[in-house]
Amino acid sequence: MDDFLDTLWFKILALLELAFNLMSGLLAPLNFLGPAALIFLITLLLVTFTKIATRYYNTKRYQDLKANYEHWFEVRRQAMASEDPEKGKALAKNIDQAELNKAYYDYFFEGFLKNILTSILPVLLTATFIIKAYKPANLQKIFGQPHVFSFSGSGDKPVVIGALFWFVISLLLIHILWFIGARLYKKHVKADVPKDR
Repeated sequence: MDDFLDTLWFKILALLELAFNLMSGLLAPLNFLGPAALIFLITLLLVTFTKIATRYYNTKRYQDLKANYEHWFEVRRQAMASEDPEKGKALAKNIDQAELNKAYYDYFFEGFLKNILTSILPVLLTATFIIKAYKPANLQKIFGQPHVFSFSGSGDKPVVIGALFWFVISLLLIHILWFIGARLYKKHVKADVPKDR
């Protein structure tokens, strides 16, 4: 078993190294943009990918669990709407214990696994790529400076921004801009579209 796991691990490492070299080769023509713009572009592509993957990637199991949860939630809602409040609470409690709690946890756990696959794992893999590709030695070799950018601080030494920190800042900034853009789109563009009669 140990030999199998060792072989599997070495194959995963080889695959990751191949992906790293492929990404580095694809991004090399864009080095003229500088490290800050390049990392921002990588982050923008990452956020776009995760948003699309999260929205459109759904397993059949996830859809079934969602439908099951929504069914039992609606049954519980109808029970609570009963004319007799005490009977409605008792029915809702029975529904919670018998079906709804299990349906919720199954649906939640499947959604969590889906979120790991479509959001968390791509962010971690991209962060790993940026740490390796834009470490200070590589930045010095490619761009002539061991950091993404620097500015003067309160002391004698300048404040330097490294690749990983800039990646995190870019990730936050792009998510904020995406949120604002989506709100503006809903407010101005979707509001102007006439509804079918």
